[in-house]
Amino acid sequence: MIDAIIVDDESYCCETLEILVGKCCPDIQIVAICNSGEEALMAIRQHRPQLVFLDIEMPNMNGFELLEKILLVDFALIFTTSYDHYAIKAIRFSALDYLLKPIDRDELQRAVLRVAQRRSTPTSQQLELLIEKLNQVDTLRNKIALPTMEGLQMVEIHSIISCCSDANYTHFVLKNNKKIIVSRTMKDVEELLEDHGFLRVHHSYLVNLDEILKYVKGEGGYLMMSDGSSVDVSRSKKEVLLQKLKGNGL
Repeated sequence: MIDAIIVDDESYCCETLEILVGKCCPDIQIVAICNSGEEALMAIRQHRPQLVFLDIEMPNMNGFELLEKILLVDFALIFTTSYDHYAIKAIRFSALDYLLKPIDRDELQRAVLRVAQRRSTPTSQQLELLIEKLNQVDTLRNKIALPTMEGLQMVEIHSIISCCSDANYTHFVLKNNKKIIVSRTMKDVEELLEDHGFLRVHHSYLVNLDEILKYVKGEGGYLMMSDGSSVDVSRSKKEVLLQKLKGNGL
């Protein structure tokens, strides 16, 4: 069994999640329910849980502030939140799990399964990246945590040249001839990088606009990238791409 704590200032949300966990996740045992960050600090010290369902938006002490007060995060984390685009992007960048309210039972089961399979706690790098992303104004130095078969790899965004879809995996092509296979769909990757100068130019390809050397005309055409590779452009993405390139002065 995995001992877990639910932290949420709304009692209804706590009760709903507890019922869902009881019905859908037989390997999870809820050992405490907390309605504030202060209560959660005491419960975490008392119960030493293996998993914490942590609400982000709480008065007095939100979920991120709670984490900053814990010297050693030795439990798995699943954030729960209403839709907050900025917070979710920060969580995704650090490769941590989250659930959107109202919580879907299938999403809950998938998140819990990932926790059970990993049996690992967040690394200090993940938490630092999370807080950095939340507080950062200068996005040029941003890094992203990529979950690979070997573990997490921290990568600077500007080092990514392109990404290629492979079913539920994505191949990252980096500078210096490095390649990384990540267990994330292209849709997930696109949402992560769309605000950082990346564009989906084909259903299978996402590119860093700063790494394009040349566009070659055709029905859709193709791109020559800085590493010498070529990337197909779909006909439906061609106009958007050309507008972006003109905006970049190409």
